[in-house]
Amino acid sequence: MSELSNQIISDSDLIAGCINEDRKMQYELYQRYASKMFGVCLRYTGNPEEAEDVLQESFIKVFKKVGSFRSEGSFEGWVRRIFVNTAIEHFRRKNYMQPVTEKEENSVEGKYISVLDKLAEKDIISLVQKLSPGYRTVFNMYVVEGYTHKQIAEMLGISEGTSKSQLSRAKIILQEMVNKHLGKYKQIPK
Repeated sequence: MSELSNQIISDSDLIAGCINEDRKMQYELYQRYASKMFGVCLRYTGNPEEAEDVLQESFIKVFKKVGSFRSEGSFEGWVRRIFVNTAIEHFRRKNYMQPVTEKEENSVEGKYISVLDKLAEKDIISLVQKLSPGYRTVFNMYVVEGYTHKQIAEMLGISEGTSKSQLSRAKIILQEMVNKHLGKYKQIPK
């Protein structure tokens, strides 16, 4: 544990130290947010190795951009946004999205209800990580981060219909995995 970790350092002192490229303050910022942000990265990437890459790339961006934080909202929220955006950029570079026809889109929309509330958080995270990268990214952006389908479409360079379809399919797959996980093998119609 660092000497600084024994002290309570305010966000403003931490930010000022990082702006001045103080290595101890950068280390403190890393210590403060690494585990929480690793969880964000892991939700989007699906495996620890890629999550580590996104984590590292995101911290580099935080250190470079920390001077642009305007104290509008929480610093943690600002940091989190950089991590989410970096994870989305990572996803886009991998180009995981599969185009979906309108017929396919309409056939999956709204067929099943969610049963995720029956599982513990760690079980849900484990199941979401098993989704294909496209489904996982749209699911995280819509359900966890609260983006609209329009925003998702713009950020990922896809149509709103593809975003809706990816989310719908993700929910169907998750429900099937949940049912299997819970030992229930029949699907619950909406």
